[in-house]
Amino acid sequence: MSQEIAVIGSPEFTTGFRLAGVRKFENITPEEKSDELDDAVRSVARDQEVGIVVMHAEDLDYLSREPRSIVDTSVEPTFVTVGGDAGSSGLREQIKRAIGIDLMEED
Repeated sequence: MSQEIAVIGSPEFTTGFRLAGVRKFENITPEEKSDELDDAVRSVARDQEVGIVVMHAEDLDYLSREPRSIVDTSVEPTFVTVGGDAGSSGLREQIKRAIGIDLMEED
């Protein structure tokens, strides 16, 4: 069974991923950002078809404690953040958590 990629964020953020073929997405309106983000994280985390969830790094600041914990600790699906100050070290940790090994580790 192949795993789907899901995207959570503003319509501007999700549009590029949708154009690239991502079929699962949660659009968040700026007015209801906190509540909608929390609900979207919970919903996507329960979806058995989703293997990777992409979010904008700045949206993490709007999450409540429990959804933030899901994003930080979930292995399947793996939450990947892009943009913001995450940088390469943040992505490195996300990949390490997702697959269990550090691909960039030097011998």
